[in-house]
Amino acid sequence: MRWVPGWQILKQYQSSWLRHDIVAGLVMTTMLVPVGIAYAEASGLPGINGLYATIIPLIAYAIFGPSKILVLGPDSALAAVILAVVVPLSAGDPQRALDAGGTMAIVSGIVCVAAGLSRLGFITELLSKPIRYGYMNGIALTVMLSQLPKLLGFSVSADGPMRQVLAIGDKVWDGSTNIAALAIGGSALALILILKRWPRIPGMLVAVTAATLVVGLFDLAVRTGISVLGPLPQGLPMPRVPMVPFDQLVPILTGGLAVALVSFADTSVLSRTYAARMKTPVDPNQEMVGLGLANVAAGFFQGFPISSSSSRTPVAEAAGAKTQLTGVMGAIAIALLLLFAPALLKNLPNTALAAIVIASAIGLIEVADLRRIYRIQRWEFWLSMTCFAGVAIFGAIPGIVVAVVIAVIEFLWDGWRPHSAVLGEVDHIKGYHDISRYPTARLVPGLVLFRWDAPLFFANAEFFHDRVLAAIASSPTPVRWLVVAAEPVTSIDVTAADGLSELDDALRSAGIQMCFAEMKDPVKEKMRRFGLMARFGEQSFFATIEEAVSAFLAKRELCL
Repeated sequence: MRWVPGWQILKQYQSSWLRHDIVAGLVMTTMLVPVGIAYAEASGLPGINGLYATIIPLIAYAIFGPSKILVLGPDSALAAVILAVVVPLSAGDPQRALDAGGTMAIVSGIVCVAAGLSRLGFITELLSKPIRYGYMNGIALTVMLSQLPKLLGFSVSADGPMRQVLAIGDKVWDGSTNIAALAIGGSALALILILKRWPRIPGMLVAVTAATLVVGLFDLAVRTGISVLGPLPQGLPMPRVPMVPFDQLVPILTGGLAVALVSFADTSVLSRTYAARMKTPVDPNQEMVGLGLANVAAGFFQGFPISSSSSRTPVAEAAGAKTQLTGVMGAIAIALLLLFAPALLKNLPNTALAAIVIASAIGLIEVADLRRIYRIQRWEFWLSMTCFAGVAIFGAIPGIVVAVVIAVIEFLWDGWRPHSAVLGEVDHIKGYHDISRYPTARLVPGLVLFRWDAPLFFANAEFFHDRVLAAIASSPTPVRWLVVAAEPVTSIDVTAADGLSELDDALRSAGIQMCFAEMKDPVKEKMRRFGLMARFGEQSFFATIEEAVSAFLAKRELCL
């Protein structure tokens, strides 16, 4: 039953928690409703489906999710990715948009579940912090550009961030801005941002309520043409299998994979944060399974891809949530709204929904930590800027491809072209040290101590060969021994092993013996399996560098 954490929590549930979970669930509902509708519209889907994508995932995660407090639902970080897939495939048809969004949710859910069951929860750690910052800053820009026309009271049909900027500029220049919509939306946005200073005040609820009352009381939808949400369909979401044409599978699969990567990266970080705060460890593989099943459930109940929320989870925590029953109470409250009061939000202006999404996108932007990264490691800062540019220029889906490619290159670079050093003795400092950092270090005549600071594998085997020969060539005295200080070497593959054999042949022909010091036992086992132990002999492997130097000096004395 470890894959059903909700059952374990239910068995340990304390009656004193119930009041807190019910109150927190009702408080959270006031935020779940407007946010769910807003993110659905930002994703190119009908607003009602944002509520469907809130109800079902909250219940699914309460059963299968390991975190006691995490809140799942539609998310601003995914809106641009979903929009990039849904809009071109739907061609303005809401049902086709729903099918595309639902299929994306199922794809991303299956990917997450499969990765969790395969214990691949570590894969999101391949995206470094600067790369995540760059990608999310690009997503924030994309989301804001997609919502800005709605805030201004008009629409544009341009694809891609750069074309959107030009199209928005043309519309503003032509006088298409609806001043009333801008006033309502701008005021809502300002109110949300101002009230963020006081976390206990539900800024989004206040802004949405005020905007809805103003539009309803003054009949602005009719008098000024402000677009409003209209009455929601009455009733609960029914299960439905989304159907998409075969020729749409490639973009949907690509979008689903992108969503899976982004949603789990965000969820894993948020989950670990709250696990540490509540002192309850969370299994990242189980987190992936819980997130995946919540997405699958959303897809089969007229929803779209969802993720954890860094804005709604703190609301639940501040309201006193103890367990995932908080999410269940929120789902029940939304269901009751759809059953008994679907017309309650009919005067909610779309410009206020745009303000919610823009405010959330602003929250995604990271500047302060990027300044710190610029000061301490500029190449990582420029990696972040490259990811940002990839999203801003090419869009959300190509942008995440750029981010992943850069992440892989960054991951491989240190191993591909690692640091290496020739070592020497330094007065008053124990051991042997890099002579490039200690120019006064003394070398042992006839001996080169060469340290390689990475695993030996196919990508750096040739580089290792070249660096060794360069170290020998730069020696001030004729070389008789080469000792590889191998403590940093954590692994070796077949290509590198064959390269060592070739290097050994070249060194032997020059009268140089190759030895190893401080090599780890697992690496020695591989050397033995590859036949290198027999080639070099056990006597060529030393426990420490000092032992290798002593052996060389002793042999030199015998020769003299």
